Amino acid sequence: MHDKIALVTGAAGGIGAAVVKALAGQGALVAALDRDAGRLADEVAGLTAEGLRVLAVPADVTRRDEVEAAVDVVERRNGPIDYLVNAAGVLRLADAARLSDDDWSATFAVNTTGVFVVSRAVVNRMVPRGRGAIVTVASNAAETPRQGMAAYAASKAAATMFTKCLGLEVAGHGIRCNLVAPGSTDTPMLHGMWPDEHARRATIDGRLDAYRVGIPLRKLASPEDVANAVVFLLSDRAGHITMHALTVDGGAALGV
Repeated sequence: MHDKIALVTGAAGGIGAAVVKALAGQGALVAALDRDAGRLADEVAGLTAEGLRVLAVPADVTRRDEVEAAVDVVERRNGPIDYLVNAAGVLRLADAARLSDDDWSATFAVNTTGVFVVSRAVVNRMVPRGRGAIVTVASNAAETPRQGMAAYAASKAAATMFTKCLGLEVAGHGIRCNLVAPGSTDTPMLHGMWPDEHARRATIDGRLDAYRVGIPLRKLASPEDVANAVVFLLSDRAGHITMHALTVDGGAALGV
């Protein structure tokens, strides 16, 4: 991946930040995109201090104008984007019948429309070049029902099928589109779901009352676990893999 150019959304923290560091560690120049300009600047400053090549690109994935401008700036200043990672995501918790219109709209705006807007901006530049790889960070919740997560699960299911359809359409241009589907990962998003100090153990052990089986590997995923899967799918080692969803959940979805 030396001297390849990558664009990663949701780059200011969690899985997105881990992906940025992993790609930069492989020698890529990484454009780190996030709407939180302050957190993004701090994250990028830390990585550049380690000698990694990372650029801060503040933008909101739900805004077509900001995304198109960001992609244009990255390519004009640095060259063609080789890799795209859609890692931006939000979570709004509520039972399906109690979800507000705002919760539903905000979740789909980032998790689904954001994937569409950024992927479209990048893939339209990749097609004439006849190369490129895209990975969308989805979720095992896209195929496994979870209480209180209807909006999140539905948005990730939509992003999953969008990415697979895109992969089918651009395969003839030498562009691969894949997904990584994490389960419970040790990030601020997961911590925000926990009501008390016992929630970590309950996540690992499972909860019969919520129809959750727990995690067979007996541990949460780290952001680096997910980032490693992303890097693999972008790399030449996955050169004949496209339209595939790689689940990284410690067995929580029982391989289904």
